[in-house]
Amino acid sequence: MVATPPNPTEKALLRRELLAARRALSAEDCRTAARALSRSALALPELAGAGTVAAYVSVGTEPGTRELLDALRAAGKRVLLPVLLPDNDLDWAAYEGPGSLAEAAHPGKMRLLEPAGPRLGPDAVTGADAVLLPGLAVDARGMRLGRGGGSYDRVLERLERAGAHPALVVLLYDEEVVARVPEEPHDHPVKAVATPSGVVRF
Repeated sequence: MVATPPNPTEKALLRRELLAARRALSAEDCRTAARALSRSALALPELAGAGTVAAYVSVGTEPGTRELLDALRAAGKRVLLPVLLPDNDLDWAAYEGPGSLAEAAHPGKMRLLEPAGPRLGPDAVTGADAVLLPGLAVDARGMRLGRGGGSYDRVLERLERAGAHPALVVLLYDEEVVARVPEEPHDHPVKAVATPSGVVRF
């Protein structure tokens, strides 16, 4: 029996609710959570053993990644960061420290900090040992709810096509690990979620 795709408004309503909760966080809440999230993620064996980690720069009240990026780099990891392309796909460039980030204006989208170094191409992510994914929620099956732009769906499809099997880890706040998120055929499960209070594996 084929699963019925979720009503599009189901995802939209859940996204709205989760984004509203994030907007209600204070700057101090975000800083405290970012420090704890960095500790949780760094405890993952998948990151400890990784040579290359594909990550991202958090924006606004997203779970903070800046401290984690610097810790990964200090531990000798090669860190790749995304560069948003006009079609919402992602190119990649190496993270060389906070001074290597530049604000990029994408019409109609939030202002993002992106690496200023040479672009390595969308396929660079297939060489990563671990991929840290943004999201809004993950459920007990490891199904992730993204923002709806489709950028990371393309990343996950690219990994699958290449036969690449990096550790997929989503970074969230504790309250964003939920019982169930609406699922569509193109959605891919993650292997673990790191939150300020620890790690959950699927």
